[in-house]
Amino acid sequence: MVFFGEYHLSFSGPGRLLLPKKLRELLKGDTFILTKGFDFCLAGFDRDDWETRAKDLLQVSLLEQENLKKRRLLISSVVYLDIDNQGRFVIPKNLLDYAQLKNEAVIIGVGDHFEIWNPEKWSNYAQSSSFTRSD
Repeated sequence: MVFFGEYHLSFSGPGRLLLPKKLRELLKGDTFILTKGFDFCLAGFDRDDWETRAKDLLQVSLLEQENLKKRRLLISSVVYLDIDNQGRFVIPKNLLDYAQLKNEAVIIGVGDHFEIWNPEKWSNYAQSSSFTRSD
Protein backbone atom coordinates (compact mmCIF):
# COMPACT_ATOMS: atom_id res chain seq x y z
CA MET A 1 0.00 0.00 0.00
CA VAL A 2 1.44 3.34 -1.06
CA PHE A 3 -0.49 6.55 -0.52
CA PHE A 4 0.28 9.04 -3.29
CA GLY A 5 -0.96 12.21 -4.96
CA GLU A 6 -2.03 15.70 -3.98
CA TYR A 7 -5.72 16.56 -3.63
CA HIS A 8 -7.21 20.01 -3.03
CA LEU A 9 -10.59 19.79 -1.28
CA SER A 10 -13.27 21.94 0.29
CA PHE A 11 -15.07 21.04 3.48
CA SER A 12 -18.68 20.02 2.84
CA GLY A 13 -19.81 20.72 6.40
CA PRO A 14 -18.23 21.48 9.78
CA GLY A 15 -14.99 19.46 9.74
CA ARG A 16 -16.31 17.13 7.02
CA LEU A 17 -14.04 16.13 4.14
CA LEU A 18 -14.18 13.62 1.33
CA LEU A 19 -11.27 11.19 1.34
CA PRO A 20 -10.21 10.85 -2.31
CA LYS A 21 -11.10 7.49 -3.83
CA LYS A 22 -7.48 6.67 -4.71
CA LEU A 23 -6.58 6.95 -1.04
CA ARG A 24 -9.77 5.34 0.24
CA GLU A 25 -9.15 2.25 -1.88
CA LEU A 26 -5.86 1.65 -0.06
CA LEU A 27 -7.51 1.40 3.34
CA LYS A 28 -8.61 -1.97 4.67
CA GLY A 29 -12.19 -1.26 5.69
CA ASP A 30 -14.08 1.94 6.44
CA THR A 31 -12.11 3.06 9.49
CA PHE A 32 -8.77 4.83 9.56
CA ILE A 33 -6.57 6.55 12.13
CA LEU A 34 -5.98 10.29 12.24
CA THR A 35 -3.50 11.99 14.57
CA LYS A 36 -1.39 15.11 14.86
CA GLY A 37 1.49 15.09 12.44
CA PHE A 38 4.69 17.07 12.33
CA ASP A 39 4.78 20.57 10.83
CA PHE A 40 1.19 21.18 12.02
CA CYS A 41 -0.51 18.82 9.61
CA LEU A 42 -2.62 15.74 10.35
CA ALA A 43 -1.41 12.22 9.64
CA GLY A 44 -3.75 9.46 8.46
CA PHE A 45 -2.98 5.74 8.64
CA ASP A 46 -4.59 2.48 7.69
CA ARG A 47 -5.95 0.97 10.91
CA ASP A 48 -3.85 -2.22 10.81
CA ASP A 49 -0.70 -0.31 9.88
CA TRP A 50 -1.24 2.16 12.73
CA GLU A 51 -1.66 -0.61 15.29
CA THR A 52 1.65 -2.14 14.19
CA ARG A 53 3.36 1.27 14.37
CA ALA A 54 1.87 2.00 17.78
CA LYS A 55 3.36 -1.23 19.15
CA ASP A 56 6.76 -0.16 17.82
CA LEU A 57 6.33 3.29 19.35
CA LEU A 58 5.64 1.72 22.73
CA GLN A 59 8.96 -0.16 22.57
CA VAL A 60 11.12 2.98 22.71
CA SER A 61 12.62 4.11 26.00
CA LEU A 62 10.71 6.73 27.93
CA LEU A 63 13.98 7.77 29.55
CA GLU A 64 14.81 9.73 26.41
CA GLN A 65 12.88 13.01 26.43
CA GLU A 66 12.54 13.14 22.62
CA ASN A 67 10.86 9.72 22.53
CA LEU A 68 8.41 10.79 25.22
CA LYS A 69 7.56 13.98 23.29
CA LYS A 70 6.83 12.01 20.11
CA ARG A 71 4.70 9.48 21.98
CA ARG A 72 2.70 12.22 23.69
CA LEU A 73 2.11 14.14 20.46
CA LEU A 74 1.07 11.14 18.39
CA ILE A 75 -0.86 8.93 20.79
CA SER A 76 -2.74 11.59 22.77
CA SER A 77 -4.42 12.85 19.62
CA VAL A 78 -5.29 9.54 17.93
CA VAL A 79 -8.86 9.15 16.72
CA TYR A 80 -10.43 6.26 14.85
CA LEU A 81 -12.60 7.78 12.12
CA ASP A 82 -15.33 6.09 10.12
CA ILE A 83 -15.82 6.84 6.44
CA ASP A 84 -19.46 7.05 5.30
CA ASN A 85 -20.86 5.52 2.09
CA GLN A 86 -19.92 8.65 0.11
CA GLY A 87 -16.32 8.63 1.36
CA ARG A 88 -16.74 11.44 3.88
CA PHE A 89 -15.39 11.70 7.41
CA VAL A 90 -15.45 14.34 10.15
CA ILE A 91 -12.28 15.71 11.71
CA PRO A 92 -12.63 16.50 15.44
CA LYS A 93 -12.33 20.16 16.45
CA ASN A 94 -9.05 19.74 18.36
CA LEU A 95 -7.38 18.37 15.21
CA LEU A 96 -8.95 21.06 13.00
CA ASP A 97 -7.53 23.68 15.35
CA TYR A 98 -4.08 22.03 15.49
CA ALA A 99 -3.77 21.99 11.68
CA GLN A 100 -5.53 25.37 11.27
CA LEU A 101 -8.10 23.88 8.89
CA LYS A 102 -11.22 25.87 8.03
CA ASN A 103 -12.83 25.80 4.57
CA GLU A 104 -10.26 23.97 2.46
CA ALA A 105 -7.57 21.33 2.86
CA VAL A 106 -4.86 19.62 0.87
CA ILE A 107 -4.47 15.88 1.29
CA ILE A 108 -1.14 14.46 0.18
CA GLY A 109 0.05 10.89 -0.07
CA VAL A 110 3.33 10.30 1.75
CA GLY A 111 3.86 6.62 0.94
CA ASP A 112 3.06 4.79 4.17
CA HIS A 113 0.46 7.38 5.28
CA PHE A 114 -1.35 10.49 4.06
CA GLU A 115 -1.36 13.98 5.48
CA ILE A 116 -3.99 16.71 5.67
CA TRP A 117 -2.65 20.25 5.41
CA ASN A 118 -3.88 23.81 5.58
CA PRO A 119 -3.50 24.86 1.89
CA GLU A 120 -1.37 27.91 2.67
CA LYS A 121 0.94 25.97 4.97
CA TRP A 122 1.31 23.20 2.37
CA SER A 123 2.10 25.74 -0.35
CA ASN A 124 4.75 27.39 1.83
CA TYR A 125 6.23 24.03 2.76
CA ALA A 126 6.31 22.86 -0.86
CA GLN A 127 7.88 26.11 -2.04
CA SER A 128 10.60 25.85 0.57
CA SER A 129 11.54 22.33 -0.54
CA SER A 130 14.40 21.75 -2.93
CA PHE A 131 12.05 19.95 -5.34
CA THR A 132 10.18 23.06 -6.44
CA ARG A 133 11.23 25.65 -8.99
CA SER A 134 12.31 29.03 -7.79
CA ASP A 135 11.45 31.11 -10.88
